[in-house]
Amino acid sequence: MSTNQSLKPLTLQTNAGGNLQIGGCDMVELANKYNTPLYILDEYTIRSICNDYKTAFKAYPKVNMMYASKALCTQAVSAILADEGFGFDVVSAGEIYTVYKGGVDMSKVVFNGNNKSFEELNLAMQYGVGRISVDNFFELSLLNEVAKSHNKIADILLRITPGIECHTHEYIQTGHLDSKFGFDLTRIDEAVELILEQYRNLKLHGLHAHIGSQIFETTIYSDEIDILIKELARLDEKFGLKLDEINIGGGLGVKYTENDMPPSTYDIADKIITSLNKNIQKYGIEAPALFIEPGRSIISTAGVTLYTLGSSKQVPHGKKYHAVDGGMADNARPSMYQAEYSAQIANKPDAENSCEVTIAGRFCESGDILIKNIKLPEIEEGDILCVYNTGAYNYSMASNYNRVQKPAMILVNNGQDDLIIKRETLDDIISHDIIPQRLK
Repeated sequence: MSTNQSLKPLTLQTNAGGNLQIGGCDMVELANKYNTPLYILDEYTIRSICNDYKTAFKAYPKVNMMYASKALCTQAVSAILADEGFGFDVVSAGEIYTVYKGGVDMSKVVFNGNNKSFEELNLAMQYGVGRISVDNFFELSLLNEVAKSHNKIADILLRITPGIECHTHEYIQTGHLDSKFGFDLTRIDEAVELILEQYRNLKLHGLHAHIGSQIFETTIYSDEIDILIKELARLDEKFGLKLDEINIGGGLGVKYTENDMPPSTYDIADKIITSLNKNIQKYGIEAPALFIEPGRSIISTAGVTLYTLGSSKQVPHGKKYHAVDGGMADNARPSMYQAEYSAQIANKPDAENSCEVTIAGRFCESGDILIKNIKLPEIEEGDILCVYNTGAYNYSMASNYNRVQKPAMILVNNGQDDLIIKRETLDDIISHDIIPQRLK
């Protein structure tokens, strides 16, 4: 079984004290030490999925693993992934700066995004970002001017829209024709002509496509590769371009509930490598370097979030609600995507799940519901709820709604707990506020 097919961190167990333990650390003790809500990351699980990817793709000689930083971007996470030999897919100045400060080799970074600013492109050139995935005609012109001002050549990929629709939530489909991302296939030649004839400070290396997120299908990767390799061959025939890179994005799904059955890294690797070899032979081109950008599948399973249970409400002839001290501000996915999660009571994991309850958040929205209709033991005020598979897009999408501070994040490994993101303080909340002098 691949790590992405696990519902829980690989080091999870019940310890001698009867509490959940991850990375050799007692979850109840961590909740008491650092307070809740609290994000926890298991380093062993992160490194295990990295090893799965490297092993699964070793049959193809030219593979570049690029962690999709949008899933969770911190300096500590960047350091772990860099240590595992991964490059990074970044989408903002903030992510560029984070991986840079995390000690990442910037030549192994791809800068992606559909509306990069002058300041962001300038920062990318300043820090020596290895590839910029150009999304549109406006960016081609802008990046050429930025690169010219640095007296550099910008190494680029063209992001294309392959016209493939995968069966995920409509908000996280990115490869179908009606998408804000990338050049339509009918406009690729126009872009290439501009690069060859006008934009002398751009060097095109290959094509980039991304087909979506939380993908459970495997054949869709074969379809994507067929389109990309066919385009490489066609551009070579028409323009004499020997493009030698394809970036197929990421998107492999993970297991949020027992009903989820995602394919493994080995399943998709087999499909991708088989399709590459077949299409390389079919279209008669040299084997290109393959870039793949897993994000969620790298970090999600490694993460849990701890909450303290507080108030409750029994609706007459209806649901029983139990509220936690967090919610949509630290996990926007249930309200945004109708995402489902699994959880246990950390201080009584072996107790019988005798009650069906709905876990509500603390924020002032009726839609702030974390988990609907989950079976848990009888809940008491002060119990610690451990929600699984929260490593991806929870902290990344966190907000200060209701002026609530963002939680801390802890990295656990071999019985050691390390603070990698501090809990925000009330002073942090108001740190950017300014009262005009006329109001004082």
